[in-house]
Amino acid sequence: MRLHQMHDSGNCYKVRLTLAQLGVPAELVDVDILGGESRTDAFLGTLNPNGRVPVLEIDERTALPESDAIIWYVAESTRLVPTDKLARARVLQWMFFEQYSHEPYIATVRYWVHIVRDADGFARQIEERTPGGYAALDVMDHHLDTHEFLAGE
Repeated sequence: MRLHQMHDSGNCYKVRLTLAQLGVPAELVDVDILGGESRTDAFLGTLNPNGRVPVLEIDERTALPESDAIIWYVAESTRLVPTDKLARARVLQWMFFEQYSHEPYIATVRYWVHIVRDADGFARQIEERTPGGYAALDVMDHHLDTHEFLAGE
């Protein structure tokens, strides 16, 4: 398998972390998204028509984009995915929360500040998203006040 990724991307990091936790080997292929490498005809036609990373290339004919889909694919039937139906749903609940409540408010701001390196150019958007980021962190902190982990034991 090959993981097409950008090293500094949080979504790519969480896929690499899952692969490492499970001892699943994958060749890492760096993609310069700022340089347009994810917008080439070859990338769009064979890996991800959405032009984003990460993408897990499972074999020559099969590519799976979207970090949480990749994580679920790799982790299914392992210790990271519970066998209990409700427990699995709780894992998915937090994965969906991360994409809906964390990613647009925290990860996107991190991208603008640390990868694009243009906090001034995105100042208005950062200011607008900051309350949503704190709200997401508050939800996680509140949950972790009474649980050791976000999902499972």
